[in-house]
Amino acid sequence: MFVTIDAPSAPAAEGAEAEAPAPRRRIRPQSLLPYLYVLPGAAFLILWTYSPLVQTFGLSFYDWNLLPTSPREFVGFDNYAEVAALPELRTALVNTVVYIGAFLVFSLVLPIVIAIVSRQVRGRARTFYQALIFVPFLITPVATSAVWRWLFAENGAIATVLAHAGIDMPNVFRDPDIAIWAIIVIVGWQMLGFGVLVVAAGFAGISPEYGQAASLDGAGGTRILRTITLPLLSPTIVFVALMTILLAAQWTYPIIDLLTQGGPANSTTNIYYLLYQFGFQNFDAGLSAAAGVVFFLAFGAIAFIFLELQERLSFYDN
Repeated sequence: MFVTIDAPSAPAAEGAEAEAPAPRRRIRPQSLLPYLYVLPGAAFLILWTYSPLVQTFGLSFYDWNLLPTSPREFVGFDNYAEVAALPELRTALVNTVVYIGAFLVFSLVLPIVIAIVSRQVRGRARTFYQALIFVPFLITPVATSAVWRWLFAENGAIATVLAHAGIDMPNVFRDPDIAIWAIIVIVGWQMLGFGVLVVAAGFAGISPEYGQAASLDGAGGTRILRTITLPLLSPTIVFVALMTILLAAQWTYPIIDLLTQGGPANSTTNIYYLLYQFGFQNFDAGLSAAAGVVFFLAFGAIAFIFLELQERLSFYDN
């Protein structure tokens, strides 16, 4: 009599294999290298950006005069209510909007025109003209203010030229109706180089083959510019517009501080200079922090809207 021993069935063998523990993945040191490269930048970003932002948000709920020996007094949302009721805030907001609208001309409209005209220039001359326009962007605000203060002086170069034409130029930086336009001309003169550099780089990234193909089909230069070149330039246009909106107040701050100190009668102040006045002239750190939080949220919303609309406003060559 023979006794047969059955072999284990296939499902049982599969179950045994399924119960076996999965091998653990070992972290290779090479996989950590990209994070080590990013770590210094992330550390400085947290230290110099996010940490002060959190401290500013916390300080906005206190009344404090910046003196280390003076205690902070918790006031809740009173600082925010005071910021909303300040008449200086409305003036600064209106002036900031005026600055943004004017600088869009200097950083976007004129650079596009200059870039289109400079494309007709061949060789090294094009680089020379673009560099010549970019040079003012490299001049420090102190030197810029000194030169333009002399130009706009009552006996300065501009006043002398206008006097020969029979025009009497007033004191530009003491006239509430003219001072803001003087600031716009000075800062716009500097920002023009930044716009030309970015727009010229955008033009350089557009393949000339599209224009050549359209010209073979009978399209003229104006139509090529309107239907091909500008749509392909739209990512650059969106970027420059966003940078102008976000940085217009920052660009004007040093010139305002050096030439007009926000005057006369707050006619040249903006939101950045208003923060400086609240914090370091009136020594009201809580009010300055509350205003800073409000402006941060407002500009953050603008940046978010631009980023959301970027795909709709931009046309890519793909």
